[in-house]
This record gives sequence, structure tokens and C-alpha cells, in this order.
Amino acid sequence: MFFLSAPLSKVTQYQSLGFLAIMALIWLDELVALPSLIFGHTSLITDFRESTLKLLLVLAVWLLVACSTRRILAHVRYLEGFMRICAWCHHIDFKGEWISMEDFLRKGFDTPTTHGICPGCLAKEKAALAQAREAAAKKVAASASTAA
Repeated sequence: MFFLSAPLSKVTQYQSLGFLAIMALIWLDELVALPSLIFGHTSLITDFRESTLKLLLVLAVWLLVACSTRRILAHVRYLEGFMRICAWCHHIDFKGEWISMEDFLRKGFDTPTTHGICPGCLAKEKAALAQAREAAAKKVAASASTAA
């Protein structure tokens, strides 16, 4: 089960402690008639079946809440693991400092970098260069025809 594989966090420890306290109060109520001690009522009718049913109900709620809490905490840890990148300059937030991708790779992974071009960008740049050459050739041809 998922809730048994993840490590316990402070939240789940406090949550478990709270549920254990509720279960202890249920048994304490049944064993020593807690309301009669507090309010002075002397009814000592005990029904351990009712107390066991209450305890099982609390245990079921505890398991549901523990599973949900662990799932939520795992999702939060997953989201906290995302790397923040500036949408404009593409710098990376690394340990509270905004640095370039090259610096990040050097500092974070001790990886030297070099620059290259991927096949998709190469095709786009070649097309743009061809367009620029055609435009320049048309401009030269147009200026030569007006000069003649």
C-alpha cells in the first residue's frame, strides 16, 4: 500500500498522534467511566462492543485521512521539485540565485557546456537565411534596374 511506503513527515506524525489520543480517550471512557468522573454521574454501565465499534470507526477514518494526507504530501513534494525558469531570459532559480543555464549546469552538475544547434532549429535558420538572401538579391536587382 502507498501509505506504508512513504516516509513519515511531521504532519503525518502529528495526525497519527491525534488519532491515537482519540482512541485512548475512547478506551479510557469505557474503562473508568470518564463522564462520571468529570460530571459526578455514577452510572457504571459499560458496553465494550459499542466502544470497540467506535474504535474501529475511528481507525477507519484514520486510515482514510492518512492515505489522503500522504497522497497530498507526495504531490506537494513533486510540485516543489519543479525547476523555476524565467519565461523571458531563461535564467534558472538555483538556490535562491537566478543564473544562466550554462552556469546552472556547471554549478549544479559540474558539467561543462558547449553550444550547438538542433536539426529543427538548423532547418528554420537555413530557411530564414535563404529568405534573407532572396530578399537581398531582389533588392540588388531592383536597385540595379532603377540605376540603369
